[in-house]
Amino acid sequence: PPQVAQRSFNEYNLYEIARPVTVGDNETKQVEFVTGTNVPAHTYYVYNGGQQFYGYYGPITDPGYGLTGITDVQNYLAFSTGEEEGLGADLPAGRIRVYQEDVDGSALLIGENQIDHTPEGETVDIFLGNAFDLVGERKQTNFVLIADNVLEETYEIRLRNRKEDETVEIRVPESLFRWSNWEIISASHDYTKTDSSHIEFRVQVEPQGETVITYTVRYTWPR
Repeated sequence: PPQVAQRSFNEYNLYEIARPVTVGDNETKQVEFVTGTNVPAHTYYVYNGGQQFYGYYGPITDPGYGLTGITDVQNYLAFSTGEEEGLGADLPAGRIRVYQEDVDGSALLIGENQIDHTPEGETVDIFLGNAFDLVGERKQTNFVLIADNVLEETYEIRLRNRKEDETVEIRVPESLFRWSNWEIISASHDYTKTDSSHIEFRVQVEPQGETVITYTVRYTWPR
């Protein structure tokens, strides 16, 4: 039987240890709440090189706004807490550490972060840090104020993979930050509109290769 029983109480979860636990003087002891094996997990990469988006307050016509110089590509690990994926448990908030087996069988820490209370059946996304051998470069290649209420600009995003033998998928979220009325008039790759102010590209980058994304967006606002 499980050593720790979990049950709901109002809007909380209670964890009851079903056996005595002895804690000695000046001792810290950890009690295992949840265990699972062969839980599918996957890593993915994100290049978010644009300006953080805080909402629309008025048309932004400054050509230099949104240029950040960010080149880091972020590394994430994702898994589900659902029963069909092998875990079938709620996870309380706290620190989570991720280890990977090395060639000699030892477990090496590859990242740690904080997670929130996560109910069963939800996805946990853990930011592990910046990828060492992936590089992003984002620059504005065109900016035209066509009229006093129409603006077009073009961005070029270069993604380089310096890994020796691994093709990676990199997600590229882009904020359409200048005004709420926007239209993508051309794009080199397929994209998904994730909400009213963001789109996302997902592209494959070959080992020792480079993938270039370009897109042009048109903004219009009332006179």
